[in-house]
Amino acid sequence: MKAVVATAPGGPDVLGFVDRPAPVAGAGELLVEVVGTAINRADLLQRAGRYAVPPGSTDVLGLELAGRVAAVGADVTGWSTGDRVCALTPGGAHAELVTIPVSAAMRIPDSMTYAQAAAVPETFLTVYDNVLVRGEVAAGRTLLVHGGASGIGTTAIQLARERGASVYVTCGSQRKIDACLELGAAAGIDYHTEDFVERVRELTDGRGVDVVLDHVGAPYLRRNVDCLAMDGRLVMIGTMAGAEGMLDIQAVMHKRVWLTGSRLRPRTEAEKAELVRALDRDIWPALAAGRIAPVVDRVLPWERVAEAHRVLEASDHVGKVVLAVREEEKR
Repeated sequence: MKAVVATAPGGPDVLGFVDRPAPVAGAGELLVEVVGTAINRADLLQRAGRYAVPPGSTDVLGLELAGRVAAVGADVTGWSTGDRVCALTPGGAHAELVTIPVSAAMRIPDSMTYAQAAAVPETFLTVYDNVLVRGEVAAGRTLLVHGGASGIGTTAIQLARERGASVYVTCGSQRKIDACLELGAAAGIDYHTEDFVERVRELTDGRGVDVVLDHVGAPYLRRNVDCLAMDGRLVMIGTMAGAEGMLDIQAVMHKRVWLTGSRLRPRTEAEKAELVRALDRDIWPALAAGRIAPVVDRVLPWERVAEAHRVLEASDHVGKVVLAVREEEKR
């Protein structure tokens, strides 16, 4: 089977296809014929040699997929060949065939295409855990999302709005702000021309927001705390601009700030399975009903994977960029 790897650390041009043995579904596993797989920032970092993958992980890129069940392993019930499935993987999703533990399998709603479903696992699991669980975003609360037009951002807007919260976003252009407003954001802040701390204070009558979801990292650390209301929560899910920053501990103590963060990829299979069950229980009905939906900026043939990486690196997208591994069947 064919799979995508980085032939050496470097730019998008180092991406290439290799032939690998087709996997076989073991006990408790499903073999998936991949139809679509989405690109994530971790793929870009891994390609560049700047991301430490968990021990034992494959060199094949890709953290999420959607496709058809091609084979069912022993001790698996509730799944049959041909079933539509999407899943988070610890790596290796940019391949024609992938095995997944059945505990990771999420059934694709009938209303959703494979391309849409491929954009669900990483962002929805990340946002569910960090915004709704760790951030405790609920009705009447306020959330600031940095990078509101990203895959994470567009998902955070929808899940927070579904819970009855108000969402503010930072973006790098008016086009992206407009896209976030269409999804339900209460206001957008252009970080090129506006001070997001001052704008948040204006928007909240000086109170600040209850939760900040941040992937920028060190440069925003102090300012994120400045944005928070009393007993506010700063949830960090990335360090795109740096991992080590200065923090005014007095401000943290004064505001009784909750400081937390998490990464999805290093978690155990059991931890991820628990998160999948929670997402199925709490979010899947809204997805199936169409009240929320993954935002897909574009779908490219996976032969154009280098182009997809360039799109993400240029931040020239709203939502997710998906690779089509196979054609979607007509439904």
